[in-house]
Amino acid sequence: MPGKFDLTTTTLEQLLADPESRAILAELAPGLADDPMLGFVKAMPVEQVLALAGGQLDPAVVAQLKERIGAL
Repeated sequence: MPGKFDLTTTTLEQLLADPESRAILAELAPGLADDPMLGFVKAMPVEQVLALAGGQLDPAVVAQLKERIGAL
């Protein structure tokens, strides 16, 4: 059964609005919710934001983020 989020269409703003996914983001990417650049990317799909993040996030963290959010 698919999870409640499709990271190709779900925006970062939608993930931050959901308590479960926000907790995962806070754990794996601390400070993200308070980052001043958030306003520029929050309306983008999560997959697009992750692609733009490039080398700023460890690939293992990105994989874990996708796995855990996908399991919600």
